[in-house]
Amino acid sequence: MAEHGLHDQNAPNPGKPRGRGAASNPPGRYERLRSEAESDGWDLPEEETVLRREVRAEGARRIITYNRSPDLPFDRSINPYRGCEHGCIYCYARPSHAWLGLSPGLDFETRLIARPEAPRLLARELCAPSYRVAPIAIGTNTDPYQPIEKEQRITRACLEVLAAFGHPVAMVTRGVLVERDLDILGPMAARGLLRVGISLTTLDAGLARRMEPRAPAPARRLAMIRRLSEAGVPVRIMASPLVPGLTDHELEALLAAGREAGAESATWIMLRLPHEVSALWQEWLVRNEPGRADKIMTRLREMHGGKDYDSRWSHRMRGEGEYARMIGHRFRLATRRLGLAIRTRELRCDLFAPPPETGDQLSLF
Repeated sequence: MAEHGLHDQNAPNPGKPRGRGAASNPPGRYERLRSEAESDGWDLPEEETVLRREVRAEGARRIITYNRSPDLPFDRSINPYRGCEHGCIYCYARPSHAWLGLSPGLDFETRLIARPEAPRLLARELCAPSYRVAPIAIGTNTDPYQPIEKEQRITRACLEVLAAFGHPVAMVTRGVLVERDLDILGPMAARGLLRVGISLTTLDAGLARRMEPRAPAPARRLAMIRRLSEAGVPVRIMASPLVPGLTDHELEALLAAGREAGAESATWIMLRLPHEVSALWQEWLVRNEPGRADKIMTRLREMHGGKDYDSRWSHRMRGEGEYARMIGHRFRLATRRLGLAIRTRELRCDLFAPPPETGDQLSLF
């Protein structure tokens, strides 16, 4: 179960693993021992390195994670996987790999953690007498429909549990495998139990390929919105992250394309650079957009008080200042004009009930 990413010496960015977002594998912020490569005295290029996708299973005692963030419209989530094959260079989830003693760089894209016990744990937690139902978010950290899901099928199994319990779900993805599960998603949506957000960063296929090397192309994501919408699934187009000086000019076009494909609502989030993401992003800029790098970083710092990123509540998602206000104003005007400025429909919680034969439900996993 491996995918190859060779160093392509003829590519525009020599030394960067082909098909990967990050160009390096810096140690995480919790790693104290950092070794430097020693010269062997020969002035010869290193041999090309093959990057193979590694997958290991993680045992866990619980699968539902709770939060109290005022920035988020949910208080609980589940994540079937750690790390993400899509390799989006800007991904705010990259620093979470540091908790595992792995690099937020190439490790995040190639050394993946699957949680095969997630469906069984989920059913057990939902059966607890103390459990109180509220929408569960899936895909808030890493994509539940990244390519590994084709083999692991953990996301699908979790959805089967949630459907059996009549539990409301809000999903976020950019993975095409979401279409595979329309047989579950469609009926859940018809019961008022599901909504899906599809993130779209740019309509420029070339730029998307460089920023999000293993994620579906922009046109393919719009096709996903169309298929979900035609199946009766309420879809939100997520113009995120917006990159000042690089993709912000596309805001209206992104929203219009999403609306034409069938999205019924929209959101936006500014580029976030927490912890190790900042250095990885700036490394990407130097390689891919050297002429715009200073402008992009200057804009970001203007919105965060001179810093690359400010994690304060109610600030981190969009920043502050004149530029952030201007983007917000453009978004409001565009969504009103396109009919996307609607309140996201509430998911039903009154249908929640453990299946009649709970023991049999648990024994399935």
